[in-house]
Amino acid sequence: MWLKQLSVFNFKNYTESTLDFLPEVNAFAGENGAGKTNLLDAIHYLSLCKSYFNPIDSQHIKKGEDWFMIQGEFDNDDRLDHISCSLKRNQKKQFKRNKKDYPRLADHIGQFPSVTISPNDSVIITEGSEERRKFIDNVISQTDNKYLDTLIAYNKVLLQRNAVLKNIRDKGVFDLGLMEVLNVQLVEVGEIIYARRKRFMASFLPEFQRHYSFLSEGAEEVSLEYESQLGQHGFLSLLNQTLEKDRILERTTQGIHKDDLLFTIHEDMPLKKFGSQGQQKSFLIALKLAQYSFLRREKKYKPLLLLDDIFDKLDEKRTKKLMQMVSEDEFGQIFITDTDAFRLQKIFEDIAQPIRIFAIQGGAVNV
Repeated sequence: MWLKQLSVFNFKNYTESTLDFLPEVNAFAGENGAGKTNLLDAIHYLSLCKSYFNPIDSQHIKKGEDWFMIQGEFDNDDRLDHISCSLKRNQKKQFKRNKKDYPRLADHIGQFPSVTISPNDSVIITEGSEERRKFIDNVISQTDNKYLDTLIAYNKVLLQRNAVLKNIRDKGVFDLGLMEVLNVQLVEVGEIIYARRKRFMASFLPEFQRHYSFLSEGAEEVSLEYESQLGQHGFLSLLNQTLEKDRILERTTQGIHKDDLLFTIHEDMPLKKFGSQGQQKSFLIALKLAQYSFLRREKKYKPLLLLDDIFDKLDEKRTKKLMQMVSEDEFGQIFITDTDAFRLQKIFEDIAQPIRIFAIQGGAVNV
């Protein structure tokens, strides 16, 4: 699968641009703020129905305009699909495949999979467990629509249970029967999510280790571990044991919404505290490359790979190793942003890989 053409209209700092791509490597080069990353984000929209960087759709409409549109033409085994995403201010976002609306945006997820690697990914290491759960859920959702539906169902019941807990204080009434029903509903979907995440991690971990070892040339040992409260206790038992605590805190303190990934380096040392910037970046890149390998295996075709400002904080040796890796047959179409067009040209000349470089300046594109 590859993206043949991209068109953007009134999207961020672009008025109107159309780009034709190579099936191998395509790069957007220009100064910071020129709009390189905006083009990557447009591709991400076509893949996952949303921005990678900002969840508020209306903020992607060009200043002074009332709408934006992104269009793309995908080639998958010589079958062409035309995808369009459009938004008018104060209206619902529209997503179409070959001019037909999707009944639900969720039905599009996973049809044109992609993996984005960006400096923003540092939050996966530096921020709380929610960011790491988002990572897991994003990967699985691109291969399993039922998983996405189950997540939605879990979060709906979780909101209901938390509302009941808050009403105890507000109204002085505790409906134990309703709580028991909600507990059963939460456990039913929560256990499905836990089992799916556990199964995913079992196949994901070897891919992660393989990619990190290649990037670092075995220079250090790293570890990745899935941690869940359900690993030690039954979910229903946990909910019953912590009911009084939940009543005091007015929220559900146990469940798969507390799951986390533990990142360590040098024999169980926390990566966040003891990993250098380069090691942390290599760890994140290995995570995303493992995501790519997982998607490729599950989907039976190659996703898009979007590399935003990938050379930042990577030394020359690791940069070359990375470019060698993604240029091999395991990977498909690649999109890269960088401030230095000459550096891009030289890197891919050295590994004899075709590349098309688009010069980006102030929301304008030149090949």
